[in-house]
Amino acid sequence: MSSPESTAISGGAATARADGAPAARGSRALRGGGLRALLASELATLFRRRRTWAMVAALALIPILIAIAIRLAGPAGPGRGPAFLDQVAGNGLFVGVTALVVATPLFLPLTVSVVAGDTIAGEASLGTLRYLLIAPAGRLRLLLVKYAVAAAFCLAAALTVIVVGSVVGWALFPVGPITLLSGGEVSVGEGLLRLLAIGGYVAVSMLGLSAIGLFASTLTVVPVGAMAATAILAVVAQIVGAIPQLEWIHPWLFTDRWFDFADLLRSPPSWDSFRDNALLQAGWIAVFGGLAGWRLATRDILS
Repeated sequence: MSSPESTAISGGAATARADGAPAARGSRALRGGGLRALLASELATLFRRRRTWAMVAALALIPILIAIAIRLAGPAGPGRGPAFLDQVAGNGLFVGVTALVVATPLFLPLTVSVVAGDTIAGEASLGTLRYLLIAPAGRLRLLLVKYAVAAAFCLAAALTVIVVGSVVGWALFPVGPITLLSGGEVSVGEGLLRLLAIGGYVAVSMLGLSAIGLFASTLTVVPVGAMAATAILAVVAQIVGAIPQLEWIHPWLFTDRWFDFADLLRSPPSWDSFRDNALLQAGWIAVFGGLAGWRLATRDILS
């Protein structure tokens, strides 16, 4: 994370740190006339950070390690290891899907929690939140931009795993038509499209968690606290989802449909799971996005 910086507002003038990064972001938004310029600035800020690229690189290592392990040690037996692992040696395109199965319970939620938990709390801790509010966006629009940036990271993270997995699998194993769960086969081209759809499914699955992280980020000026709380909630939700005695609450958990992307590997693909997952995440976004908006709207930023 960048070194601490502070911004003081006096007589309507803002003073940024020596390197001028917060001032430049605010100035670009002002010159661009609002929301789109602010969104572009925030996206550029996120994807220029070393921390972001370190997390993306860590996610990319998951399919690489899986592929290398199978290449060196040989194929796994049926029913051993995560889903689709026994398919990798026969078709390298399954590396990406297997990596998503491995990454979804812990690694993806962890990286998403870091980004979402830092959205508002990071700016508050550095003293730049007040300066960003000078831009003609307002608190609600700033919140929407911050959430859009977190959602963009969800998509980038999921696609990183699936794309790197497909490339590494293509390099180390035979690649051919994909055998679907329903027993049929699809061409390599259609298989790649289905893999991208699975990446989109997983990205959507992380949107509810991002909204929770956004809300947590409005509650504190300590980004690590918001990040940790969000990551812990992701783990707790999965633990609750694994307890049969609490199955009445399972359909309401934002983690409940995280692994239903396997329905996209049927013939024909079942989009019902995608729709149901999107609706579930939308509910969590509405609740925690609303709470985040209320919290930021009533928060004393300038004192």
